[in-house]
Formats: sequence, C-alpha cells, structure tokens
Amino acid sequence: MSLTGSQQKIFLRLLAALRPNWHTDTNLPAGISELFAANRSFGSRDRRLYRELIYTTLRFLPWIEPLLDTDPDRAAKAVAWLAADLPATRAYRAALCGDWPVCPAAVSAKASHLGASPDTLLPAWLTRHCAEAAVVPNLDTLHTRAPLWLRLQTKDAARVVAEFNTKQWPTRRSPVLSGALEVLAEADVTKSDAWTQGLCEVQDLGSQLILESTGIAPGGRWLDACAGAGGKTLQLASLLGPKGHVDAHDIRASALRELEIRATRARATTISVLPTLPATGTYDGVLVDAPCSGTGTWRRAPHLRWTTSAGQVSTAAEKQVALLHQFSALVRPDGRLIYATCSLSRLENEDVVTAFLAAHSEFTHEPPVRPFGAAPRSVGLAILPAAHNTDGFYVAALRRA
Repeated sequence: MSLTGSQQKIFLRLLAALRPNWHTDTNLPAGISELFAANRSFGSRDRRLYRELIYTTLRFLPWIEPLLDTDPDRAAKAVAWLAADLPATRAYRAALCGDWPVCPAAVSAKASHLGASPDTLLPAWLTRHCAEAAVVPNLDTLHTRAPLWLRLQTKDAARVVAEFNTKQWPTRRSPVLSGALEVLAEADVTKSDAWTQGLCEVQDLGSQLILESTGIAPGGRWLDACAGAGGKTLQLASLLGPKGHVDAHDIRASALRELEIRATRARATTISVLPTLPATGTYDGVLVDAPCSGTGTWRRAPHLRWTTSAGQVSTAAEKQVALLHQFSALVRPDGRLIYATCSLSRLENEDVVTAFLAAHSEFTHEPPVRPFGAAPRSVGLAILPAAHNTDGFYVAALRRA
C-alpha cells in the first residue's frame, strides 16, 4: 500500500473512533488528543496532518458525514481537497486530489464542485440569531482555519519580528491595531525568546478590539470579574498603565493559577488575583467577559457547531443577565461596566444588555470610542470574523449615573 493509501486508511479509522461522540461531546478536542497519544507511532508531522483533516471534517461535517457511509474514499478525497494547504498536508492533498481543481475560497464554489449545499454548514438557529454569519463574507471566513494573533507587550516590535524571521515565521502587523501581530505560519510561539521574556501573548485580534473599542483611560481600579486565564486581564492592566490596578476574579482556581503565571511572565505588577470577591467596595470599572456559547470561536472549535443548541444559548443568556446584575453593584457612580462575549448570537449579546438596561435605569449605554469597522447593534458592537480575520465577539460599554 502506498504512503497516501496508508494515511487515508488511518484517517478514516480515526474518524470512525470519533464519530459516536462528535454530535454530543463538547470536549472532543481532548478525545482527539487521546487518540493521538494512543497511536505512539505518530510523529509530530503525522499529528499535524490528521489534526487538520479531522478539523476540516468537523468544519464541513454535513457534507462529509453522509459520504462516510456511502463512499468513504470520496469522503477522504473531499476532506483532503477542503483542507488547508500546509506543509504537513501538501503531499497528501496532491496525491489524493491532484486531479481536482484548486479548492476555491468561496463556500458556494466548494459546494458547487461537491454537489453540496452551503445552507447546511451552520445550524439553522444561528442564522436566526446572527444573519450575517450565514452570508458572504462571514460564511466563507467561518470555514477557514483561525489565524494566530499575538498582542505585543513591548514597544520594540522589531525585536519580536526579527526573532520570528530567524525561525521562518513570517508575520504582519494589523492595519487597525499596531500592537497586534499575526503569525503567518504554523508556529509554536511558546518556544521563542519573545514568549518566555513576556514580549507577546497569544490573543485573537477580535479579543483585543473589545477593550480597545471602549476607550479605557489610564489609571483607576478595575475588576475583571470573569478573568479566566487572563488574556484580557493583561491587556486591561496594560491600558490602565502603572497608575492603574486590576483585581482579577474567576470561579475556576485553575484559570487563576494560569493567570498568575502569565502575569509573572509579562512582569505585570498591577494585577491582584481574587479567588473571592470583596464583600464591599466599588470599582472605577468592571469588565464582565461572560461565559457564553462560544459561537464566535467556531473557526478554531468547529465541533461546537454540532454540540450547541438554541436552548443552550438561551440558558447561557439567562446566566449572563444574572452576572450583569451581580457585578453591576460593584461599579461606583460614574464608573463603567463593560460587557463582552465570544458569541455571535444576539440572544447573548444585545438582548442581554437591553434586558439589563431595562432593569437598571442607573446605567446608560455609551457609543464605542473606536468602532474599528465592527457591525453596530442596537447597543454595542459585533466584531464579525470577516472584518479583520478574527474570531467573533461582542462588546457593550455602559456607565453608571
């Protein structure tokens, strides 16, 4: 059997192992990692090949899954054709589907070649929640690999770029945010001096635009109420500068431990980790980066398309309103409340903020200071994937009277 034939056989076997769970398991990436670990013969290049093929399958699952039953060879060929052209996939793609035309960028053209329908690639409920997601250019962008964006934590960008160039990691600066750098290659930036010395952090450009759009002024004491591992915490501390301070809180102790590691690496001395919230006191600003459905992250987590329901989104929205109620009490008079999600659904975004404002007349909505070409909503901004090649996000800024 040829190398390509052997790789195809292994790939189809991996899909068969994952298939019973890919409509139900929200933690499917962990299952993929376990499969790779169980195949000790896999080298790093093998893992990169099969990971790209698996994630492509999940991205285009309604087109591929029926073929697995009727024509698995065509299913494998279609996945190879749809997969990104990477060093790890190039030879496999050329051998398996070299007789097909170059895979076009547009989803509609891909569908035409495969005799499939673009309308099946997103759950119908998402189209109701965010009509822009189901049409060009966002539909095309949502069906590509997510980019690798960094947030620079140094004014000496040339130092970071120079090191990456020596590693053959080409980069580009964002035209809308000078401190954002896109790495245009498969790269493990954690193996760079720039990373270990705290000169950069992995943070999607869309995530960076959330705080940048609200015009946060230097100084003041802020609370990051749902800090997680601290990507926005570090950015917030940078925006506040040496005279500001950030208290970071999260209900997950493991996330806060990761935040402390990242803050130490970044030499961010104006961050305090709070496992529990203070009983009294208020802040100049509170950031609520709320837990959500994650529909904005479907480029990098395509399995969530098939494990997330409209009912789960509605449940998340109820919890988000409750979080705003809870944390708004910690905003001082004339202080700011920033609400953000990585969701495309209006139920978790403008509907949540509208419901909160209806119950809290002491807060008013503030227009964005720097909209960055994002899509305006009745309140807040939707940062759609195609605008700047990012994940999807939402942000709204409120002020207490």
